[in-house]
Amino acid sequence: MSLLVVGTLAYDTIETPAGRVEEVLGGAATYFSVAASFFCDVRLVGVVGEDFRTEDRSLLEGRGIDLTGLLVAPGASFRWSGSYLEDLNVAETRATHLNVLEGYEPRLPEEYRDAPFVFLANAPPALQALVLDQVNKGAFVAADTMNLWIDTAREELLEILRRVDLLVCNDQEAVSISGQDNLIRAGRALLELGPRYAIVKKGEHGAMLFGKDLDYAVPAYPVPEVVDPTGAGDSFAGGVMGSLAGAGAVTGNELRRAIIRGSVVASFTVEAFSLGRLAGLTREEIDRRIETFLSYFAQP
Repeated sequence: MSLLVVGTLAYDTIETPAGRVEEVLGGAATYFSVAASFFCDVRLVGVVGEDFRTEDRSLLEGRGIDLTGLLVAPGASFRWSGSYLEDLNVAETRATHLNVLEGYEPRLPEEYRDAPFVFLANAPPALQALVLDQVNKGAFVAADTMNLWIDTAREELLEILRRVDLLVCNDQEAVSISGQDNLIRAGRALLELGPRYAIVKKGEHGAMLFGKDLDYAVPAYPVPEVVDPTGAGDSFAGGVMGSLAGAGAVTGNELRRAIIRGSVVASFTVEAFSLGRLAGLTREEIDRRIETFLSYFAQP
């Protein structure tokens, strides 16, 4: 089944202990789409400027991602600059230039509106609501968020939570939304706000899945050297939603399988700057790493 993602595409300048890169392909929807494309058909909605490089469009199209919904607007693409020199788990933003994102309102192509699976990447809740107003009411919808919207648009965010099936957030965001300082209580409190399921990401410590009568946790796949953590969370979400869309079902078993796949895909993302590792990745490599990952759970 097809999966619709609405979110940002960007050019990033990033510095980590492994080095520095400038003007590399990034953006939440970019990482998400490539990660999900290993498991299902992906339709992408977003906006880029006239400077969006031909090779970057080719990378996405090479993964079979449908770019009918990608708008090319006059001006420059979204730019973000950040570093991870102090802590690989926390990005220090140095500069953000919205450019063509300023005033952008996503409009879905008619053929996208019946997508059975939808992901709302991190964006102002008002924009996420605009997308929800355009999609099939029977779709399985997941959403991401960030502390900025929790702090500045809380009521709008709470309304989004009443309209989605799955919330994906990190541990700090889960605590901020729920008001609970224990992650187990926080995860369960998120469900009381509306979504059927919640996934709480804990960076290098893995992720936790919550649902009615469903609690599950996985560690992060151990990566000996993290080069660039940018996009790891978006790749994780892409693996999760791609797995569910590929299965065409949302059950306890499929959710558990999805969170493992998401963790494994994210482990590849951090091994190189930008999409350097994902671009040449194969499904066979993913499956082999999943087998290795599952062996860690085996009884001695």
